Order: sequence, then structure tokens, then C-alpha cells
Amino acid sequence: MKIAGFTIIRNAIKFDYPVIEAITSILPICDAFYVGVGQSDDNTRILIESLASDKIIIIDTVWDDSKREGGAVLADETNKVFDMIPEEFTWCFYIQSDECVHENDLVKIKECAQKYADDKKINGLLFNYHHFYGHYNYIGVGRRWYSKEIRIVRNNKSIRSYKDAQGFRFNDNRKLQVKNTYCYIYHYGWVKPPTAQQAKQESFHKMWHNDEWMKKNIPEVKDFDYNNIDLLGEYKNTHPQVMKQRIENAHWKFIYDRKKAKVNLKYRFLLWIEKLTGWRPGENKNYKEI
Repeated sequence: MKIAGFTIIRNAIKFDYPVIEAITSILPICDAFYVGVGQSDDNTRILIESLASDKIIIIDTVWDDSKREGGAVLADETNKVFDMIPEEFTWCFYIQSDECVHENDLVKIKECAQKYADDKKINGLLFNYHHFYGHYNYIGVGRRWYSKEIRIVRNNKSIRSYKDAQGFRFNDNRKLQVKNTYCYIYHYGWVKPPTAQQAKQESFHKMWHNDEWMKKNIPEVKDFDYNNIDLLGEYKNTHPQVMKQRIENAHWKFIYDRKKAKVNLKYRFLLWIEKLTGWRPGENKNYKEI
């Protein structure tokens, strides 16, 4: 049983993506790691080259910037790299450039991959999520955040990155059958200095929307406003060790005022059910957990 890691990245320095931390966090359990590096306005390729590991394989790609609907270019780029992974690998571990895995979970993840390696009914492995927001001590607890997603898929090229690369499905749109690893992905996409976050948002939304939508919905400001959020919870546990330096260097201020959270009665009721039972009514699951 062999595992290939893979990811895509573009303008990592310009938009302050923790891609080195992302790759490094799962590299110990990967036999090789494929990195799709898109054409960038900074030294992203040099940054990836700085990883001192013979496991790293860089694939240079050109993103199609004309695809501005639903983040489709992200799925296209993900598929490009996935398709380059040779048949010798049983599993492919996809990690996005703003995600990390805790070192305490690595053994458990590899054991889970080994357990289901020969069970062809299992198409992928599921992870729970911590979505950090504003700063490293707050996580999203509202319904705007997806609670689980597939991050390890069988090396079967009829599996495709789905829509905006959040998850995976078969090329005929069937959902994958998955087992939950009960390990967490630590998602840091909403934790950046406010200036870097605003720049990222301006670039990111161009992969979803046209110029008219951008003008109406993305304010022309220097710093991102983190206050437009519903419910957050305090995070008091440890972060992956690879994030230690970033967390120590995080000097911007973010103060969350729960009293200002815009949450209607229906939203509160659904959250109450989830907290009481663990069931998320109406949740859109991009997989079949078995």
C-alpha cells in the first residue's frame, strides 16, 4: 500500500498561503508528493523547490483564467495533478494549500488507509473539519461551514475533483462510498492578516464571478472586515506543529463579539438540534458514508 500526496498552488507568497505547512504536515505518510504549480506573479515555484525532500514532484501548469464560473478552474487543476499520479499508488491524499493535518493523527490515518486498501467498495476516506476564522483561537461553528469532506481517494481516474475542488465524485456524478478516519483537517483559509485576506478574496472570487458581480459585492478596501460572521467558538486545543511559526507571528487583532452575530430563530433551532443529537438537518453531503 502506497500513498501519494497532491495539491495545487498559485501565488502562494502573494496571498500568504501556508502551502509549505500543508505539504509538510502529511509528507511523513506519503511515499511521493505531487505539487501542481500554476503560473504565478511571485516566487511560488522557488518556494516549493525549497522543500528539502526527494518525495516532491513539481508539475508546472497554466490555469485557464477565462473559467470564471463556480470555481471550475480549481477542479481542473486538481484533476491535472491527480492524473499524473502513477498506478503504483493505492491512495491519493489531496490537501489544499490552506489545510493541515495534526501530527498526532498521522499514524491513525495511515492505519485507516491500510485497513481499507484492498476493500474496493471503499472509494475514499473522510475527514472532520476545524475551520479557523479571524485568528487561530476561533473556529466556525455555524452551518455555513462544511463539517466533513473527502481528502483521500482511491487511485482511480474515473474519480474527479468536484465543482470547485471541495470534494470528489465519479465522472458520472455518483458519490463516493467512504469511511471516516475520524481525524481532522485544520482549515486556515480564513486566517490571514486583514490586508492579505482582502487581496486573496479579490483574486479568489474572480474564479467564481464576472467583473460586474465583483464590483457589486467585493468592496475596494485595503483590509478585510472579519466582523461579518455568524457564530464562532473558542479553540483551546493544540494546532499542528508545522503551524507554530505562523501562529507566533500572527500579530493582527481580531475581537469576536457574539452579541453582534446575525443568527435568526430557524438557524438557532437547527444548531440546537445539531448540538443535542450530532445530526445536521438538511446538510448537503458530497459522499456516502458507510
